[in-house]
Amino acid sequence: MERVEVELLTDAGNNAVERLPGRRFPGLLIQGDSLSILRGDAAEVVEAFDQGDVDAARETAGLLLADIDALLTRYSAALDAHEIARPY
Repeated sequence: MERVEVELLTDAGNNAVERLPGRRFPGLLIQGDSLSILRGDAAEVVEAFDQGDVDAARETAGLLLADIDALLTRYSAALDAHEIARPY
């Protein structure tokens, strides 16, 4: 294990925006339980499609998209607050 100092651009909550040494752009640290939830939601979309339940797939995909949009909004807000250009 290597210990490094990172630049913390948001609070250290469940999805902190931070920049590692030597990196131009910050990243988003997602806690393992939160990542597992996102993965579970994606798996639900696939399962619903496999079962032919397009309505359920669409609903779950919409929720998943909203969760990812919230992460991207937090990331973008942190970059804006620190006057860092977006990598996209």
